[in-house]
Amino acid sequence: MLAALATVLLALYVAGWYMTGDRVPNGTTVAGVDIGGLRTEAARNELKSALADEAATPVTFLYDGKRYALRPASSGLGIDVKGTLQDVGGDRTWDPVRMVDLLFGSGSDLEPVVAVDREALRSAVRDISARVESDPAEPSVTVSQRGSLQITAPVVGVDVDEPAAVSAARKAYFSGGQPLDLPVDETQPSVSAAEFDRARKNLLEPAVSAPIELQLPGRSIMMPVSTYARALSFTVKRGELVPSLDVAVLTSRLGRITDQFSVPPRDAKVVLRSGSPVVIPDKPGVRLDPRRVADAILSVLTKSGKARAASVGTTTTRAGFTTADARELGIRQLVSDFVTYYPYAEYRNINQTRAAELINGTVVKPGETFSFNDTVGERTKDNGFVPGFIISNGVFSKELGGGVSQVVTTTYNAAFFAGLEDVEHTPHSFYIDRYPLGREATVAWPTIDMKFRNDTPYGVLIRAWVVPGDTTRQGEMHVQMYSTKYWDIAASVSEPYNFTKPKTRYFPKKKTCVPNDGYRGFDVDVFRYFRKPGSDTLVKTETDHVTYTPSDTVICSRRPAERRPAS
Repeated sequence: MLAALATVLLALYVAGWYMTGDRVPNGTTVAGVDIGGLRTEAARNELKSALADEAATPVTFLYDGKRYALRPASSGLGIDVKGTLQDVGGDRTWDPVRMVDLLFGSGSDLEPVVAVDREALRSAVRDISARVESDPAEPSVTVSQRGSLQITAPVVGVDVDEPAAVSAARKAYFSGGQPLDLPVDETQPSVSAAEFDRARKNLLEPAVSAPIELQLPGRSIMMPVSTYARALSFTVKRGELVPSLDVAVLTSRLGRITDQFSVPPRDAKVVLRSGSPVVIPDKPGVRLDPRRVADAILSVLTKSGKARAASVGTTTTRAGFTTADARELGIRQLVSDFVTYYPYAEYRNINQTRAAELINGTVVKPGETFSFNDTVGERTKDNGFVPGFIISNGVFSKELGGGVSQVVTTTYNAAFFAGLEDVEHTPHSFYIDRYPLGREATVAWPTIDMKFRNDTPYGVLIRAWVVPGDTTRQGEMHVQMYSTKYWDIAASVSEPYNFTKPKTRYFPKKKTCVPNDGYRGFDVDVFRYFRKPGSDTLVKTETDHVTYTPSDTVICSRRPAERRPAS
């Protein structure tokens, strides 16, 4: 009897094992979906179908009246159906209690297992942050030319708490779709709204409210807001708005005011008095310093009524070239003197006198280079020059400034005998017998120049003047150099050699043609000997080789073969 009963129970036990295999417990629901008693595959399909709409419902954040949705498919959120069924428990079991529960139990209502792709969810939250977040903005103030204010108030920044947003999104998913408040932190500008309001009332508006009285030496003037408005600005420093004035802009705006109260300094000079160099002392100047004016304006910017007034004194300015500087040049005596003579022509008198005026009084400091073109400038009518004869392309022609080569040659020789360094000089193309043989120079604007460098430790003062010629006598071109004697200079010149013959050139345009009797070209060598003052010892010798081209014969007519036969 007992054996038969045992056999029946064993059969029932085995049958229970078969009947409970691959089946969801009776009465089981997931998020309200009844899957009790279904086999696993059928339960999986049922859940996917029944939960699809809710699983696709976005998680929505709210901020500042706007909605920001996290769509599950692109945000790494979803239902883990397999994991959910594993939690439900639908596998075969030998546990008799479990068998009874599977076959006859009342079941339970469970929440589905949520699957989260953490990196995708964080990325989706970062996308929302990029749309919401903003940096705090300091207030800005600009001032128009007339003094009106354009004001931008400070702005509070926004920073999304991304970890909190990720956590909230996970919890809210599949929970009914109710919007969530986006977790954010506010970042404050250094100037708070309250501080800005105080600044507007106590600083910004008073700054442009009325003119400012400047109490200057000897008088007072009212400075309208429009005078300093363009220079006025406001910046944030340590949480406060601070006014400042652009001195360069203010300087341009003050213009006439600074001119009225400023006297420029006067540099020291070295001049000749009764033939001797004399130092004319420098004279300090005074000026109304725009920086001090700016400080005065800022000091009363927030005041009103009679308190809106400030005193501004003048500043002493020193000369750029002082009396001590002039004395250190050591310009004490005549060190060279040269004169050349020229046949009378009124254009020579005019042009040489003008060039001499521009050179006269020039001081060449130690190490400086004198340039004739830079000193005299272009030879134009506006610069005081008239047309005269020059050498162009080997023949005489007319051009503005003709005759200044006489000044160049005389200046070159004065520098030569002062022992100054020859930097650049160009002899005439053919020899002109009123100039020293081999020691002469010409110029042409702007390509040909005459330059010498003061390579002595003393300054050099140039004196230049003209004794004009007339119909009864030649004109004289004088140049002197004053300094401290540094060299004794002697010179010699070789005999001409390498003679070349002139050509005959015909110019049929008689109005512009200048006839000339030609002569030979040749070479010469010029020697300059350097000795220390009072010494017979030769320190060095310089040699300058000069080649003169022939001076061609110029006939102002056609070539004989070109003449037409008489009719």
